[in-house]
Amino acid sequence: MFLRIHHLAIICSNYETSKDFYVNKLGFTIVAEAYRAERKSYKLDLAVNGIYQIELFSFENPPARPSRPEAQGLRHLAFEVGSIEAEIERLKGHGIIAEPVRVDEFTDKKFTFFADPDGLPLEIYEA
Repeated sequence: MFLRIHHLAIICSNYETSKDFYVNKLGFTIVAEAYRAERKSYKLDLAVNGIYQIELFSFENPPARPSRPEAQGLRHLAFEVGSIEAEIERLKGHGIIAEPVRVDEFTDKKFTFFADPDGLPLEIYEA
């Protein structure tokens, strides 16, 4: 039986840009960082609110993948926040622009989307 989601992996096109985005702009904590010379690849383990959850990878010339929220496959990554307005303002302070806030028709909770440096759709969803 599955216990929980252990982590998710993101492959970026520019390691330093994405590392800066996830660590310095979104505020995730570095758990471990490694360079794998044989693969010319970085692996950065990140914690979200103290819980290890994201692996950020770099590879030479990764193929592009459609990543709009409505593209087939993994739709988006969502983060829960206490105040969507406060988080939008915090993101704006880092030059990250979110879409207009929407309200989930089933839960009446507020949510919005923004993108990482590679266009990966990220969602913030108010608790």
